[in-house]
Amino acid sequence: MKQIWVKAIPYKKEIVTTALENGATGIIVDKEHVNKVKQLGRITTVSTAKSDLVFGKDVEYIEIRNKEDERKAAKLSKKKKVIVKTTDWTIIPLENLIAEGGTIFAEVVDDKSARTALEVLEKGVDGLVINNRSSAKVKSILKSVSQMTEEKYELTEVVIQRITPLGMGDRICIDTTTNMAMGEGMLTGNSSSGLFLVHSESEENPYVSPRPFRVNAGAVHAYVLTPGNKTKYLSELKSGDAVLILNHKGETKTSNVGRIKLERRPMLLIEATYNDQNYSVILQNAETIRLTKKNGAPVSVVSLKKGDKILAYLEKQGRHFGLRIEESITEK
Repeated sequence: MKQIWVKAIPYKKEIVTTALENGATGIIVDKEHVNKVKQLGRITTVSTAKSDLVFGKDVEYIEIRNKEDERKAAKLSKKKKVIVKTTDWTIIPLENLIAEGGTIFAEVVDDKSARTALEVLEKGVDGLVINNRSSAKVKSILKSVSQMTEEKYELTEVVIQRITPLGMGDRICIDTTTNMAMGEGMLTGNSSSGLFLVHSESEENPYVSPRPFRVNAGAVHAYVLTPGNKTKYLSELKSGDAVLILNHKGETKTSNVGRIKLERRPMLLIEATYNDQNYSVILQNAETIRLTKKNGAPVSVVSLKKGDKILAYLEKQGRHFGLRIEESITEK
């Protein structure tokens, strides 16, 4: 995930609270104000001393005026986080620094410069430092950056072939710190090559009250997609872990696990195909567990039938310890 720091020099409490409330990951302050930041919330502080990250030791700040400054930044970025600043980004092609492979932060003042820094080489810098004295503008940039850094996945309609009751098994509910709406859920499956969009429990039903923060995600062995296009086993998740919420358009947002509920329940094996390839997921056998249609509408697993189309994320690469790799792996 991208690191987003906000510069609060000279110190301004309103800037710090805006940063804390809108998802910033760090605050740059003078050393005498580090404790003031810590009293307002838990966040990484960056200063010349008494802070989590210290200038000169962990972080360097370089204003780019010529090619020599650029070379210096590239060299230091191999060992430390380097914040680069310039009044004109055309003076220093960020491509050069990003291509060097170090850890580069770009100082930005508005949405436009933030977008430029995050889109370079389709990879962007490792982090941003927002330097703007308007708390309203800081909030606007943080919101814009959040939307820009969200991942997006291409979802595919797969065709249901078989629904088979399996008897009892251990299943996991993921209770998150985020309320979800219609069309939103998580991607889980028996194989990392085919992950099904399991709908959240956000919709009204005759049996239980909506729990929009919950996804009844499947059996303990299943994969779940997490931020950064990684996977975990459902059984590995714990409170505080980052999880990926997707909607039916493939748009994402990151949330965190608040609680995991593991219970023994009757299960269903759901099998589907796309272009003669087989994919499957094991979910609890209950009306409240739903997959997702192309239009975002949830469909209960108990009403699924052969020929129905539901959304899944398909990929060709295999995975090793949750990371995509170029290797032939077959999971059945």
